[in-house]
Amino acid sequence: MLPTLVSVPERVGMNIERLRQNVGDVRGRIAEAEHRSGRSSGGVKLVAVTKRQPIEAVRALIDCGASDLGENYPQELWSKVEALPDPKLRWHLIGHLQGNKAKRTLPLVVMVHGVDSLKLLQNLDELAESLPNPPSVCLQANLSGEESKHGWTYEAMLADSEVIAACQKISIVGLMTMAGYGTTDEEARPTFSKLRELRDQLRTRSGLALAELSMGMSGDFVAAVEEGATLVRVGSAFFEGIET
Repeated sequence: MLPTLVSVPERVGMNIERLRQNVGDVRGRIAEAEHRSGRSSGGVKLVAVTKRQPIEAVRALIDCGASDLGENYPQELWSKVEALPDPKLRWHLIGHLQGNKAKRTLPLVVMVHGVDSLKLLQNLDELAESLPNPPSVCLQANLSGEESKHGWTYEAMLADSEVIAACQKISIVGLMTMAGYGTTDEEARPTFSKLRELRDQLRTRSGLALAELSMGMSGDFVAAVEEGATLVRVGSAFFEGIET
C-alpha cells in the first residue's frame, strides 16, 4: 500500500503549508493575468511539472489540488504512473519523445506537448490507430532560435502544413513553444506572441482548429497567459522554499 500524505512532511522534510501557498499563488497569478487580458476565468489549464521530484513530493502536490501532471522524460513518466495509479490524474509528456519510447508512452498520457518533427508526428499517427483512446498532441515550434531546443521553425511548420493536416488518426490540438533560457516575462512575450501568430496561419493553411497553445513555465507563465496560452507548465515555482 502506498504511504499516505500525512507522513510526507516528516519523511521528506517538506513544508506542506508553503507548498499550498505556492500553488495558490500560481493559480492567483494566472487568474489575474486572465482578467488583465480580458479572458474568461478558468480558461487556462495548469500542468504541474513533476520532473525529478520524488513520489512523496508529487503526492503532496496532488493533495494541494494538482491533477494535470507533466513529465519531461518518458522513463520517469512510466515509473510515476505506476507508483500513482489514480484514474483521476491526467499525465502529460512535455519533453522530447524519442520514437522508440512512443509505443509505451502514448497509452499513459492525455497529451504529448512536444511533437517536434514531422517524422515523430507521422509515427504517432500510425500508433494512434491501434489505441482505443490515443492522446492529443501539440506541435513544438522553436521560435527562440536556440540550437539546443527541438521543434519546427516558423517557416518549416507552415511549409509542412498539408502533410501535418494529413495526419488524421492522432488529434493535433495546438502548438507548443518555450521562450529563451533565462528570459523574463517581458523578454519572453515576443516568443509567445509569435506562437499565437503561427497558430493562426497554420490554422488557415491546414484547416485544423488548433485551440491549444502550450506555452509558459515558472519564470514567464504570466506573459504567456496574457498572450493567449491555454496550457502553462509550472514546476519550480511550486517547490520554492518548501524544504524544512
